[in-house]
Amino acid sequence: MNDEKKAVDDSGKQALGTGAGAAAGAVTGAAVGAPGGPIGMAIGAIAGGVIGAGAGESMAETANVEDYRAHFQRDYSGAAYYRPGTTWDDYEPAYQFAFDHFEEYHGRPWAEVEPDLREEWQVERAVRPERAEWAEARPAISAGWDYLREGARKVAAGKR
Repeated sequence: MNDEKKAVDDSGKQALGTGAGAAAGAVTGAAVGAPGGPIGMAIGAIAGGVIGAGAGESMAETANVEDYRAHFQRDYSGAAYYRPGTTWDDYEPAYQFAFDHFEEYHGRPWAEVEPDLREEWQVERAVRPERAEWAEARPAISAGWDYLREGARKVAAGKR
């Protein structure tokens, strides 16, 4: 067995953050551009992807998507909002939604962003109707948001 310590490679975190931001931005941009028809959707997707990629890159400093996912995958069934008979697949889109939108809203408090997030959830749900209704998804999105705000607070405290 080798006792040498390996250098930590954080490039994957940045790439994942950038990719998640780009994907979320593209979906949102396409939905916003939908009233303009196919061309509007394409322009919206491109613009949203570019903006989202930048947001995702800085998000990588606040939270590692694998750690975030592992935390909730491990603990979701013990959450107060857990419904018997549901699985990780029922909750994962809500947790991912919080992760994908956190940087866009600069980690503002939940009470300030909830109305906008509800609207964005409905827009995205129109594209993905298999997603839960807002009332069902809200507690998991809020839990994800709170987890990310706590992480951002810790990062900010460490930079002082």
